[in-house]
Amino acid sequence: MGPSTMAPAATVPLSSLLLLRLSSAAAAAAPRLRNPAATAAAAGAVRGVRWAGGGGRSRSRRRCRAAVVEDGVLLPKEEEEEAGAAAAAGRYDWKEEWYPLYLAKEVPDDAALPLTVFDRQLVLWRDGDGVLRCHEDRCPHRLAKLSEGQIVDGKLECLYHGWQFDGEGKCVKIPQLPEGAKIPRSACARNYEVRDSQGVVWVWMSDANPPDDRKLPWFEPYAREGFTDLSTVHELPYDHSILLENLMDPAHVPISHDRTDWTAKREDAQALFFDVTERTARGFAGYWGRTRTPHLRNLLRFEAPCVLTNTLEYTDKDGKDQCFSAHFLCRPAGQGKSMLVVRFGSTVRSPIAKVLPPWYLHQNACKVFEQDMGFLSSQNEVLLREKVPTRELYLNLRSSDTWVAEYRKWMDRAGHGMPYYFGHSSLAPPPVPAVVEQAPAGAVAGISASFPAKGGVGTVHAPNPTNRYFRHVVHCKGCRASVKNYTSLKNAFAVLAAAAVAASILAATRQWKAVLLAASAVLAAASYACDAVVSLITTNFIRTHRRL
Repeated sequence: MGPSTMAPAATVPLSSLLLLRLSSAAAAAAPRLRNPAATAAAAGAVRGVRWAGGGGRSRSRRRCRAAVVEDGVLLPKEEEEEAGAAAAAGRYDWKEEWYPLYLAKEVPDDAALPLTVFDRQLVLWRDGDGVLRCHEDRCPHRLAKLSEGQIVDGKLECLYHGWQFDGEGKCVKIPQLPEGAKIPRSACARNYEVRDSQGVVWVWMSDANPPDDRKLPWFEPYAREGFTDLSTVHELPYDHSILLENLMDPAHVPISHDRTDWTAKREDAQALFFDVTERTARGFAGYWGRTRTPHLRNLLRFEAPCVLTNTLEYTDKDGKDQCFSAHFLCRPAGQGKSMLVVRFGSTVRSPIAKVLPPWYLHQNACKVFEQDMGFLSSQNEVLLREKVPTRELYLNLRSSDTWVAEYRKWMDRAGHGMPYYFGHSSLAPPPVPAVVEQAPAGAVAGISASFPAKGGVGTVHAPNPTNRYFRHVVHCKGCRASVKNYTSLKNAFAVLAAAAVAASILAATRQWKAVLLAASAVLAAASYACDAVVSLITTNFIRTHRRL
């Protein structure tokens, strides 16, 4: 998934398209675009461990590509005197950042939520006053996961021995203490600062410094009058860098998502234009668009540590300023795992979006991620296996892959401050292979470390991270409620249909038999329709050519 070349802004899942269908038509006839000029690129020095190159095969491969690069088709593998990419004047530290944890509206009121940032395991919960709290997901007593516990009288209770912790992480109750004994001062859970900003929960990961609110992301479109959005949470089985690459790749949308939202069409695949206007220690920005419609220019911005936005501002045919914006908040959730908070919004909302239920829009967004899941997971596997920078593996085209190359070059500049990374010219593989996390002895712990608050090990959908129920439904109150309600309706209609059939057998006249049998058929059809809705919400999309 990712920003597309489709007018006016990005071809995105149906969920966003329905919000913006009217603005799309207006933008096509818009007399002018409102794209403010970006700031100039900053200067600095590229840092990180450089890649010296592989064996003879890699060198031979580079030689055979040289003629193509000279023709201007491919982006150069060397960094052109390091000229706009040398912007990191200080040492990057991944912990000195705000990370998106969850949508505030989806945080349960009655259960603790286990979440991870890189390899840090956290627990998010609401205290008795509804205030969001976050701690290290570890009881100081015997290391049990606090997220396995329960909320009792506004306190988080570890279910191993019943120790209770307040919102600051201080232990306030130990059932096993002798009468009159004081709770040890060291009996506390490590606390992390969290903020609810524009409906998203952010966590400050630093051990050494207090939260820097200047770094807390703020999205100006959400403060505009009349701006509406559709926001969802998705857990995905590949690294957050792979996810970000995918989201900033508009070229794949017409092919991978052909006809998914009625506008992405493979015959619209074409060369794109890119204009990088800003490179800094914290990211990059620029404009992109389709060569066939050069007047429609999207502004794409990536900002550390994991925030991507794609925005189009334009003036509609009535002379009103409108905004179409997509926000992708991509949290690293461990090796081969990521969690995405995706938000699509606009100042103009399509009437179709007001008619369709939210679960339908959510399942269409899930479908888009499922269309990309197979090859993104395999891409993740190749990077981990080959252990070479992406310039040794990727063939980046000028006309489609500029943002991907920019992102990996930013990883060169900032990767030294991350637990692991794969950059364009440098890399630092994970020190502990992910396979260790999946060892038999740690399998249950690994599942519980990332399992959502609602839904438990042992349910029919349980620990499969490629399953739509696990990836989205358990993280969405609306979809969970829809599954529960439609399942109840399905069962009720089935019972009523069976009762109607039984009554038709006992009916005295043919007329009543016909009426009751017709009623049973209608009820059976209603039961089937409810089952189809549940299946649509919870079942993965499979491409037609791969179906049995």
